[in-house]
Amino acid sequence: MRGNDTGLIAQLRRPPGGRDARIMLLAQFLDRTGSGVWAAASVLYFTFVCHLPARQVGLLLGAAAAAGIAGPPLAGRLAERLPVRGLLIGCHLLRLGTVGGLLVCTGFDTLLPAVAATCLAERAAKTLEMLFATRVAGQRRATYQALSRSSANAGTALGAGVAAIGLAVGTGDAYRVLILADALSFVVAAALIWRTREPSAGERVVARTAESAGGEPPAAAAGPWRDRGYLLFVLLDIPMSLDDSVLNVGLPLWLVHHTSAPRAFVPLCLVINTVLVVVLQLRVSAWAEGARRAARAVALLGLMMLSCCAVLALGTGSGAWTGSLALLAAATLVTMAELMRSVSSWELSVSLAPTGARASYLGVAGMSQAIQKSVGPPLLSGVVLAAGPVGWLTLGTAVAGLSLVQRRSCLRRLAALDAEAATPLSVSV
Repeated sequence: MRGNDTGLIAQLRRPPGGRDARIMLLAQFLDRTGSGVWAAASVLYFTFVCHLPARQVGLLLGAAAAAGIAGPPLAGRLAERLPVRGLLIGCHLLRLGTVGGLLVCTGFDTLLPAVAATCLAERAAKTLEMLFATRVAGQRRATYQALSRSSANAGTALGAGVAAIGLAVGTGDAYRVLILADALSFVVAAALIWRTREPSAGERVVARTAESAGGEPPAAAAGPWRDRGYLLFVLLDIPMSLDDSVLNVGLPLWLVHHTSAPRAFVPLCLVINTVLVVVLQLRVSAWAEGARRAARAVALLGLMMLSCCAVLALGTGSGAWTGSLALLAAATLVTMAELMRSVSSWELSVSLAPTGARASYLGVAGMSQAIQKSVGPPLLSGVVLAAGPVGWLTLGTAVAGLSLVQRRSCLRRLAALDAEAATPLSVSV
């Protein structure tokens, strides 16, 4: 591509995968808009409309995040047998039902299954979107992923803006309108996905071809749960994903309890994050395109996290100006870590998986983000912040060290996969 064809708008008009990819990106934008509405309003809805105490709100959200861990592997397993397009529509319709149920569920006992099912379907849908992308975008999946991240962040920001209107009104009916807006996004997203064509499951063809030739697809028979190398990647991807909890939990709590910075800087950090992701994701993805570049980007991710944590440690107990500057610098650094992580995690989860069993492998890879969302917030609030500057420095050093382990293990596995691919399939006589 040349000239203006490399810009974000031009790429969105002509994304890898053509018409189907363009429709899916629009569906994701609308889905994330609805999710942004709910994310901004959920805690206040449970508190002021459902009248749940803070302890029950935390338990409700924690249990929902734990339920979401099962979504990716379940989606990956089903995608090996059923059409991805139909499964994704089913996830959106399930979320329509469970989010709609929030309008009639007001007690903790009835809210818990509804919120848990919503989270499970949401995590499953994200895995299916990833699998859809690997099939329609092919080798240009890194570019597609960048477009997906940019459109998703724009949708989330728009949703948060819509939610701000309802939160300003503050009545029970205003909160219910926000829930209906979230539910409507699922309907529209499902209708758009219905217009796409089922992406070609080329990996199944490769697997069958290998078997018919007398060979076996690498690691396909064992599956992801017996593939220690891939499980190591998934395990190490959990701490690599802690940028999410640092941004959404660590920074706000650190500002409130350890600095004199104005609280208005919390939403400003989210604005910085959104703008940088939208503007830079495509460029970072192009820079780290390919499995080996993505593996090397993991080390840079660790460096960004270490720098972010060091800034926060040095800014602890500081005055308003110093604390504000430290917060803005930390928000920028953690966003750079997020940009690196989104590229490396996406590309490596695909490249490290055997082609013949990609759906189930991606399902297992999707667990890392779901687990992080469950364990990250209590780790930040209960351990890191409680330890003060030492806690931040320990977290940053640990992530940086593990990033080097992740980089080395990924490069080693990629070399092994290349050697295996170069070996001709044995044919039984």
